[in-house]
Formats: sequence, C-alpha cells, structure tokens
Amino acid sequence: MRKTVNINRGWKFIKAEIGPERAATAEGTLLDLPYTWNGKDGQDGGNDYFRGVCTFVKKFVAPELEKDGRLYLEFKGVNSSARVIFNGKEVCRHDGGYSTFRCDVTDLMNEENLLIVYADNSKTEKVYPQTADFTFYGGIYRDVNLIAVSKDHFDLDYHGAPGIAITPAVKDGKCTVKTDAYVTGEGEVTITIKDAEGNAVAEGGNGEELAVKNARLWDGTNDPYLYTASAVLRSGGKEVDRIEKRFGFRSFSVDPKKGFILNGRPYPLRGVCRHQDRPGVGNALTRQMHEEDMALIKEIGANTLRLAHYQHDDYFYDLCDEAGLIVWAEIPYISRHMPEANDNALSQMKELIYQQYNHACIVMWGISNEITMYGKHKKNMLAFHKKLNDFVHEADPTRLTTLAVFAMAGPMNKTAHITDVVAWNLYLGWYVPGFFLNDLWISLFHALYPKRCLGYSEYGAECMPALHSAHPKRGDNSEEYQASYHEFMLRCFARHPYMWGTYVWNMFDFAADARNQGGEPGMNHKGLVTFDRKTRKDSFYIYKAYWSKEPFVHIAGKRFANRTGRSTTVKVYTNCGSAELYCNGKKLDGKTKDGRAFVFKVKLSDVNELRAVSGGCTDECVIKKVSKPDPDYKLHVHSETQSWQK
Repeated sequence: MRKTVNINRGWKFIKAEIGPERAATAEGTLLDLPYTWNGKDGQDGGNDYFRGVCTFVKKFVAPELEKDGRLYLEFKGVNSSARVIFNGKEVCRHDGGYSTFRCDVTDLMNEENLLIVYADNSKTEKVYPQTADFTFYGGIYRDVNLIAVSKDHFDLDYHGAPGIAITPAVKDGKCTVKTDAYVTGEGEVTITIKDAEGNAVAEGGNGEELAVKNARLWDGTNDPYLYTASAVLRSGGKEVDRIEKRFGFRSFSVDPKKGFILNGRPYPLRGVCRHQDRPGVGNALTRQMHEEDMALIKEIGANTLRLAHYQHDDYFYDLCDEAGLIVWAEIPYISRHMPEANDNALSQMKELIYQQYNHACIVMWGISNEITMYGKHKKNMLAFHKKLNDFVHEADPTRLTTLAVFAMAGPMNKTAHITDVVAWNLYLGWYVPGFFLNDLWISLFHALYPKRCLGYSEYGAECMPALHSAHPKRGDNSEEYQASYHEFMLRCFARHPYMWGTYVWNMFDFAADARNQGGEPGMNHKGLVTFDRKTRKDSFYIYKAYWSKEPFVHIAGKRFANRTGRSTTVKVYTNCGSAELYCNGKKLDGKTKDGRAFVFKVKLSDVNELRAVSGGCTDECVIKKVSKPDPDYKLHVHSETQSWQK
C-alpha cells in the first residue's frame, strides 16, 4: 500500500553550486523546508538580490518497501529549475518553478541515502518567467516527500499528476461522473463515489460514466458541496493502492450579454488576484499562511480568484474548492515572448492542467499575461498562442480558455481574439488620469465586439496606509486616493453587468524586486491588505461593503488622525443599507451614492471622537485638529529612478 513520508526537516543549505562529490562534506546552514534564499533580498529592491544556483543536501534512511515496491521522490515546488542527484547519480531535471515533479529512485536506493538538489533561479531564455513585476524566488519552497508504493500502483510518472482524472457533468438536471485512473503495472480498478458525509452514492468500473441521483451541486460560495472519488487498485486479489480526490458537480458558461453563468443562473464574478509571497519567508508559505490568506479573501466577500501568475500550491486550490471560489488558473507565460521557451510554456501548461484537473473551483485556464508588452517575435508569439489554446481545449474540453491583455494593446489586437473569453489589465485612473475612461473603454469594446465576452483581469491603484491627503491625487499613494478609485470602479462595473469577471490587482501587497515606487523599493503596494497581512486598507472595506453578507461598519481614514482646517470629510463604509455618524456625541448629516459609502462633513474641534452606527454594528476612532499638515502623510521619493510599472 502507498505510504507518503514528508522529509522537510533537516536539510543543509549552501548558497553556492557545490559539486556532488563535495556537497556532503561542505559547510552549510541547517534548515527546514520550505525555504527560499530570497526571503529578504528579493523584497528590498536592492542590488543584492541573488539569482543563481544553490545547493540543498539531505541524508535519510530508506523507508521499508514491499517486495518489488517502488520509491519516488516528490517535489511540490523548486524554483525555477531543479537538478536532482540521488546517491551520486542524476535522476531528474525539471524546468518550471511552480509545479510538482517526481522521480523513481528505487534502483539506486541504499539503507542510508544522500539526496542533493540544485535549485536554480538564474536568468535564462528557456524557462518562464523571466520578465515580470514580481520576485522570482529561488529555493525548495514547497514540500518534499518520499512516496513508497507497490509494484502495481496508480501512475506517478505522468507530469506530476495524481494518477486520476475526474470529469463530472451536469446535463438536463442529471449528474454523471467519469473517473479515469491510470495504472503502472497490472490490476483491477474499482471506483466509489462518496458524498460529503462519506456515504457511497455510486460504484462502478474504471472509465465508466456513473450516475449520481439527486446530486447536490457545487454552487459557488452559496454551497460549495464536494464529493469524493475513491479509486482502489487490486492485484492478486488484494488491495495494493488507493487514491481519493474530491470534485464537484457544476455547470458554467459565459454569455456576452449576461456575463458568467453558474448552474444556469447569472453569477457575476467579482474578486481579486493573489500573489503567494510574504515578508521574510518569500514564497515559502506554511499551511497556516495559506489559510490566513483564504480567511481574508472570504471576509471581503469575493466569489472568484485569479491565481496569478503561476501554478499555486495544491493546498490552496483545495481551500478554494471548500470556499466555493471560482478560480482562473494560469501559467507564467508573461510579459515577454521567448521563442526558445515555447516548449517550456507548453510543459508548464500540461503540468497545470494534469495536476489540477480535478478541482471544482477551476473554470478556466489562463494562456498568457501581458505577452504583447514587448513587440519582438510577434509572428511566432501568435502562432504559439493558437497552438497553446488548441492544446488546452484538447487536454480539457470541459473548461474555458482566457488570457490577460496588456493595457496598451487595443481592442482589435489579435491576441485578444484567440481564447474563449478575454480580459484586460487596465489601470485607467492610475497610470493615466480619468476614472471615466473605464466606462468609455468597456462600452467601446462591447460596441465593437458585442458577441465577445469581456472582463477586467487587473485594475488597481498604489496605496501605503501611512500616507494620507484631504485632496488625494493620482500618484500620491494615499489611502484616500486608492479608496476613491475603488469606489468608482465598483460603481462602474455595476453599470456594465455583461462583464463576465473583474479582478482587483491585488488582494495583498507583494514583492517586486525591480520596482521602485512609493518610497519603499522592491514592493508593489496595490494590495487591499498589506504584505504582512496585518493591515486591512480602507479599500478592503469598500469591497466588503459591496460583496460581503456579514454585517459591519467601518470608518475610513482612521490612520488620517491629524487634520487641518475648520472641517473635514469622513467616509463610512457599510453593507447594512444606512449609516449614522456621531462626532463628540452629536449626530451628523450624511449622504450616499450607493448605500454603501456614506460621506459626512465634520466640523473640527481640537479632539473629535467619532462613532459610526449601522445595522447594530459600531465603529469608533479619534481624529485631531492640527495647525500644520503632518509631513509623515506625504510621499517622499528619494530615487530619480522612480518606476511606474504595473
């Protein structure tokens, strides 16, 4: 029977490429995985950001195997390329830092074993990504496991896939599921479908289409109900392997007039994009960190996620299944087309689809992101996009294809008309002035291509929550400007209900080693939550007001504590339909455009105790009247190389 042993603990790390003959005895740092060597230097925008080859060394005692059993090494994520040496022999290489890969080491196994892994995030033209606005962390930043299996077992050699592909279908009110389990060796496979309580609801042979009567649908955030497919392999009359994967019954489509449709009804996708890194640890996240991210996304009330710009941790897709979040999953084919890396992009797409195929949450595969940012190799790029799109449809005819188009590419750009649906990365109101341009652009595209389904894959504005302004302006990075921007965007999208999906860039601030904007090099501050996940910016609460069903009230501008002048404006966000604001016990008059953002004029005293009341919820803060503007609220840029990237 299959046995999985995690070997994250007790690795030696050497920040250099040390030959296999010396790696075992060379000095290094003892650490546990997951780990990246760019946890600090990839987040400070300095010149010390290291991209290269580092060495990881692990000694371990071999697990006991069955007679003729096999032992696999499983790596859940090594960025960006990996070379694996086991007991002195190279056993595999892998290019692509965000997916699972495995290698069979049975024939080289000793009682005591030496494992050496070379992780490489060097610059190259052969592995994606190489040009993008985020840090390419090097290291073994996800789990490493030993998998011991019988001679006859479910396949472990095919593109890191789990060995089972589950294809549910909903048609004419009936639910069926076809389960294909792939076997290495010999044996008979039986399939059992279980409901969430563990009751068997259907049984049959491998590859059969099984009907599930009165099936409960996976219905987004309303009811993310999951079933389990259990595949059992028997050889010689006994069970030798078993794998179980969850799935959900759901139907979906996209209509150019109605937008996204889930289980037969309009279900507008309104959500956020997510990068996976954090301060200090980079992309080497623990399960607890993934869970904290999910809790914040659920709190805001989003119903969809764009997991940018690469394959995320398996565990996070599991969390999306459980939360009912609709997911756009994509590969890091981004910014700059590299003809030498076509095979690598195709390989990463295969791994993404084959490894994550069973997840109910995923409804579309992302082909590329902003690939027209650089104009070279246009002919090759277009031909490869068509090839990649065709492959996705062949590999998974049950889901949609999409891509994120660069802002400077117009509506008639050829890349925008290859995939099933399309979305744009547009920052109108941030990189160019004029919030109103968003309405014009959306209406123009819809008029030109009324049968083409349109979405916003990215939009946002920079914000550092310590910066404030009574008269916010584009580029000041103030909390007030970001909030005003997102207030407008929410009302804008409400005016265009045919948009199939909109995604805030970004849920969390994230590291971008090449960026120098906003007074803190190496960071992108467009998040609704700070990099450390400790501070919810005011913009977080305007989205919560629109999307969340959990009653709340929030006074915006709490961190704008020192204010000048005779009066000031205070905003209150709520999803309770009405709001009252009291200043020093006196009720103030307010107004609203949408029943979610309320504006009050406050006549300033030296000390102003504010209390907001809405639907039984309250919030409080204190602001003070000062004679001069607080200099700490203003953006100070010390570099002449301030970058205005995405």
